Amino acid sequence: MKSLLIVVASVLLVSLGKMPSLAQESNVPASESMHRAGESAKEAATSAGHAVEHTYQGTATALKDTTITAKVKTALHENKSTKDSDIHVTTVAGVVTLTGTVPSSDISGYAQRAAQETTGVKNVKNQLTISPTAQH
Repeated sequence: MKSLLIVVASVLLVSLGKMPSLAQESNVPASESMHRAGESAKEAATSAGHAVEHTYQGTATALKDTTITAKVKTALHENKSTKDSDIHVTTVAGVVTLTGTVPSSDISGYAQRAAQETTGVKNVKNQLTISPTAQH
């Protein structure tokens, strides 16, 4: 895999003019020219490897967030106090945001506690609003 990354990075760098081609530069011994090309390829492979790692981490975080969102939604659906409420759940990097309209502040509190008690949740942003008809 590492060799493939080096080859791909080298081809990209040569095509972009960022890496000396395999032709020998004037006044520079062939060994030095090859050494420079190898170092450029190594740097490119390292950069490509970092990009792959960042992509993997982003995907892993998105998968965890999707799992947390599903668990919170299930908890809200199974709770008789929040079951019939219009609560939307989003999760970003373990932070759950609750939005929508609920009939009372008690229901808002139940929803927040259900989210906080869900495994993997780092924080809860409760942006629920109380229905105007419930305030009379």
